Amino acid sequence: MTENLSIKKCVAYCLAQRFDIAALSKIISESKQVRIIKGALLVEDHEALSVIFAYGAVVHWNIDPEQQARLHRLLLEHADNPLDIVEEDNFTYALNCSTTRIIEDHIEIESADPILLFSLSQGMAQSIKLAFFETHALRTITNTNYIPKSLAQNGRIKLNRQEIAKIRGQLFLTKSDIILNYDLLDIPDFFWEYPEYEPFYSVAAKYLEIAQRIEVLSKKLETIHELFEMLADEQKHRHSSKLEWIIIWLIAFEIGMTIFEKVA
Repeated sequence: MTENLSIKKCVAYCLAQRFDIAALSKIISESKQVRIIKGALLVEDHEALSVIFAYGAVVHWNIDPEQQARLHRLLLEHADNPLDIVEEDNFTYALNCSTTRIIEDHIEIESADPILLFSLSQGMAQSIKLAFFETHALRTITNTNYIPKSLAQNGRIKLNRQEIAKIRGQLFLTKSDIILNYDLLDIPDFFWEYPEYEPFYSVAAKYLEIAQRIEVLSKKLETIHELFEMLADEQKHRHSSKLEWIIIWLIAFEIGMTIFEKVA
């Protein structure tokens, strides 16, 4: 029960593709206590904690909006590819509960142990990064859904070769960006060394349905791959058709020349 316990706020954000953890560690450590754990930063300030992950996510525990905004400005100064639309997930939490669990976006936590909070943050950060992948994949599918419709209605894709090449490039970038970062969604290496903390990570991962969402994302990637292959086939078909017409015209030209020589 948490009725008599202080309720605090926790927020997870995905702000960019990557953060420069080394540079951030040097700057933040000048004013606050910082710990580096497996490439992530734990920034502690009295009863407040921020966990910064190299893959562009940050989780705030008991950090007020003004402090969040200041830290975000610093993070974005040392970020690769800041996001146009920031992903965000909000929770409340209470400490010193009988067990650690999540119910309706409220987290009951056994203690204020920073490593326990770090373990929960791992699952929350993965979830918010996964939300970015989901949005990115869905946007790509939505923006290109006219292609199979055009093929079904007209038997061909009404795009020139350059436009097809550009769309293939966009599809490839989306697919490769997600696949190259797929390992971010595995159980973090941290828990190989600290297995006693893995159950706390599992609480967050299970509640946020990370495994199920990865399966759905995989299906979206299959759809993107099919679109990519469809455009590749269309390009090959157009190229082969062009070659066929060139051959036909060359044969016709040769026949015409032969007839002209005989007549002459």
